[in-house]
Amino acid sequence: MSERDRQNLVIGGGRVVDPSLSIDDVLDVRIRDGHIVEIGERLPVGSDERRVDASGLVVAPGLVDVHVHFREPGQEHKETIATGSRSAAAGGFTSVCVMPNTSPTNDSVAVTQLILARACQVGLVNVFPVGAITMGLAGEELSPIGSLARAGAIAISDDGHPVMNGQLMRRAMEWAAEVGIPVIDHCEDRNLAAGGVMNEGCCAARLGLKGMHRVAEEVQVARDCLLAEATGAHVHIAHLSSARSLDFVRDAKSRGLRVTCEVTPHHFSLTEDAIGDFDTAAKMNPPLRTDRDVSALVEGLADGTVDCIATDHAPHHADEKAFEFDRAPFGIVGLETSLALGLTHLVAPGIVPLSRLIELMSTAPSRLFGLGRGTLVAGAPADLVCFDPEAEFVVNTSSFASKGRNSPYHGRSLKGRVALTVLGGTISFQASETLAASTP
Repeated sequence: MSERDRQNLVIGGGRVVDPSLSIDDVLDVRIRDGHIVEIGERLPVGSDERRVDASGLVVAPGLVDVHVHFREPGQEHKETIATGSRSAAAGGFTSVCVMPNTSPTNDSVAVTQLILARACQVGLVNVFPVGAITMGLAGEELSPIGSLARAGAIAISDDGHPVMNGQLMRRAMEWAAEVGIPVIDHCEDRNLAAGGVMNEGCCAARLGLKGMHRVAEEVQVARDCLLAEATGAHVHIAHLSSARSLDFVRDAKSRGLRVTCEVTPHHFSLTEDAIGDFDTAAKMNPPLRTDRDVSALVEGLADGTVDCIATDHAPHHADEKAFEFDRAPFGIVGLETSLALGLTHLVAPGIVPLSRLIELMSTAPSRLFGLGRGTLVAGAPADLVCFDPEAEFVVNTSSFASKGRNSPYHGRSLKGRVALTVLGGTISFQASETLAASTP
């Protein structure tokens, strides 16, 4: 989309929820030249403006996902920046951070620039590259962290490939602290987790599958907290899944360390029971765990220990997920169900207020990674989402904009549908014509 696609809009009559401004009220939002101009009651509509009736909808800062896999370059049979961006826009997201496990790996300035250029061509969401910690994600040699940051990488991670060498991770944290970007870690001791395909416990025993003990995650979370203390770096724990891991993060925060964490919708809404009889759509890493873990994560989301919600959107080709459970790849798609899962499992039961969900999915992740989004303050880029928090629907993976269909939520009833996504003043997704446009 180009600048000529932008419209001057007044989005009127919606419930505006913006934690950054402590706003939760029925108001109008004026957008001009791609930016937020003002928020107020019954704003007049100019002759060069279009009014969008958002009555009955929530109007919020565009959602921000700090952990997605768009697969391009090199794995376009799973997803592309174009299809991933369409999926993100359909889910209400306006900004995403893409992980470096592409082919080739994003361990060079050239790959970072390629991702940024392709995302600019597509123009549906803001795409922020995450650079690799080590060359080729091999855990042996540091990538050029400073050069990656200068080229546009907003963080570094070997996501999916834990950095087992503690000295190497320490050096990575020191470099990241020097250039002012976070280190995102996939916490897994590969020796403890070796060969595991699901959570170690009764379900794994019943299915005859090798389990991954929770301590494989927990020991690395503890290590990273200690390294954060030693280096002063900002360490972000990806897809935290166990109650004990959360305890380590909570303790680190209490001591003033720069340790943050994310939790995925599948980890706060599902347990290992979702695997049923070898459903590979529920195979992910870290694995789905127990009721106790889910309860702890939900508590962390409510009390502020968990900093943000991220999807770990990881599309795979249907043929790959059709393998036997122990051979199928880990991963789940999540961009088009994330908001609804938060509304269904956190807001509807009264666990968190709507403003807290928006903070977890927009304001906080933007702030943590310095993205400059997640707010409707005057002068900010006009990135926002309008959604109906009460609309119920049944998940149908065949209708996803993503190439991926690997979701354990297929056929489930959820609450909350995205009606409109706006990126920089341009409509990047519109669900239907139910959003009425009226002349001034």
